[in-house]
Amino acid sequence: MQDPQKVYTPEQVAEMLQLNKNTVYDLIGRGEILAKKFGKVYRIPKSSLSFMFTGLDYDLYQAEQTDLANLDKINFELKSVREKA
Repeated sequence: MQDPQKVYTPEQVAEMLQLNKNTVYDLIGRGEILAKKFGKVYRIPKSSLSFMFTGLDYDLYQAEQTDLANLDKINFELKSVREKA
């Protein structure tokens, strides 16, 4: 299970991804790695690393799963509204 509270420093991410730490800072600057700056330091949530490889932020993934689970109900309501019009 993913721990949404887990965060890493750019140096830790560089080591995990076998990159130079400056490359990680460049990726943060370009928005390819989502990070939060606290004062002078960055912290990178674990979910941001998922985003790099999947193209989906974990929050967006969860929202999509909820939408898919409710799709039948949504289609039923749409059909009901269209029939009344």
